[in-house]
Amino acid sequence: MRSPVAATQIRRFLALLALMAVVELITGPPGSAEEPTIGITRSFSEPTSFFGLFVTPRFVLFFAFTVIIYLVASLWRSQSTSIVAIWNTTTAQPRAFTQRRAVRLSTRGGLLVIAIVLPLIVTDPFWQSSLVEQIAVYILLALGLNVVTGFAGLLDLGYVAFYAIGAYATAWVTGALPLAPPFGIHMDPFFAIPIAIVLAMVAGVILGAPTLRLRGDYLAIVTLGFGEIIALFANNLNTITGGATGTNEIPHFTFHVGPVNYRWGLGPVPYYYLALGFVVIFIVAFSLLEHSRVGRAWTAIREDEVAAESVGINPLKYKVMAFAIGAASAGFAGVMTAAQTNFVSPATFTLVFSINILVLVIFGGMGSIAGVILGAVLVQTFQMFIIHTPPAGFQPQDLYIYLGAILVAMMIFRPAGLLPSRRRRRELTMAEVGKSTAGEILIGEQS
Repeated sequence: MRSPVAATQIRRFLALLALMAVVELITGPPGSAEEPTIGITRSFSEPTSFFGLFVTPRFVLFFAFTVIIYLVASLWRSQSTSIVAIWNTTTAQPRAFTQRRAVRLSTRGGLLVIAIVLPLIVTDPFWQSSLVEQIAVYILLALGLNVVTGFAGLLDLGYVAFYAIGAYATAWVTGALPLAPPFGIHMDPFFAIPIAIVLAMVAGVILGAPTLRLRGDYLAIVTLGFGEIIALFANNLNTITGGATGTNEIPHFTFHVGPVNYRWGLGPVPYYYLALGFVVIFIVAFSLLEHSRVGRAWTAIREDEVAAESVGINPLKYKVMAFAIGAASAGFAGVMTAAQTNFVSPATFTLVFSINILVLVIFGGMGSIAGVILGAVLVQTFQMFIIHTPPAGFQPQDLYIYLGAILVAMMIFRPAGLLPSRRRRRELTMAEVGKSTAGEILIGEQS
C-alpha cells in the first residue's frame, strides 16, 4: 500500500508529465488536411538533437526535461528553507558592500561606460539593429509602463496606444501622412520629439480622467479597449493615418547647428546613442519622481487607495499624473521607431505588444527602475537569440510559449522579479507575515 507522500509525489510527476506533453504538442510540427493526425504523431516521434550530442525522438527529450524539472522542484521543496538561509548568509556581506553610495555610483558609471562602448564591441549587423529596435526602444517602453504599473499599481493593457501616438505624430510632423503637417511645414523628426511626448501625455490625461475612478480588472479592461481603439483608428482612418497600408516615407533625423551638419542614415549605431541619451534622461527623471512626494503618493495609492485618500491624497489626480508621465517615454519610443524604420503601420500596435512590455516589467521587478531595465535587456536578448539562432524544431509561433513559461517560473520562485526595489521587497516580506507598510509610506519613508 502506497504512503500518502508517495501518492502525492506520483500525482505531481504525472501532472508535470502531462503539462510537458501539452508543451511538446504545441511546439511540434503542424498537421495537414490530408493527414489530420500527423501533427500529433510527429510532435512526439520526430527526431531532434539532444543538446547536439545525439539524435533522439522528441518525447525522449521532453521526458528528460520532465525528470530534471521534477527533481529540481523536489529538492527545492525539501530544502528551500536551508537553501534560502545559506543564500542569505553567503550574500549578506556583498549586499552590505553594494549599499554604499560610492559603490552604487561607481557601478552605475561603469554600466554607462559599457553601454557607450557596446556598439564598438557588438559589430554583427543583426545585433546592432537589435540593440536599438528590440532593446533600447523596449527599455524606454518598460520604463514608462513601470511608472503606471510599478509605481502607481495600475494595470495598463493598452500601453501600446501611447507608442502608436508617438509614431504617428512623427509621421504627421514630417509630412508622411495624408493629413497635412502642422502649419503646412514638413519638419525634421527632431521637432516631433516634444510634439509626440506632449500628445502622448495628453492622451494619458484623456484616458485617465474619466476612467481612473475604476480599479483592478475594470481598469485593465478599459485600458485594453483604449489600445484597441487607437489601433482601429490607425487602421481605418485612411484619409488621416494612411490606413492599413501605412504611412509614406518618414525622413531620418538630421542635425544642423552652425558648421555641424549630421544626418542619421540606415546604420543603427547613431540611433542607439540617441536612444541611450534619452534612456538616461528618463531614468534620472523617473528616479527623482520615485523618491519625491509624488512617488510616495503613488506608492500609498498602490498599497491602499482608501487609506491614502483618508490622509488627503487625491487618488484621481495622481493616477492621471502616472498615466501622463508614463506615456512620455512611450511617445519618444514611437518617434525613434518611426524615424529609424521610415515607416509606420497599424500592424505593429497589437495587444501582444502591450503584453510583451508588461512581461518585461513583471520579469525585472515592478517598481524597480534597474529591474525593468534588466528585464528588458534579458528578455529581448533572449527573444532575438532564439530568432537569430533557432533551436531544433523551433517555430516563430512558439516564442510566446517560452516567454510564458519563464513568467510562470518567475511567479513561482521569485514573484517580486529579478531585481525588485527595496521597498517592494519589504512590502512582500511584510505582507507574508500579515504586517502593513502603509504608515511608513504615508509619512515619507523612502526606499
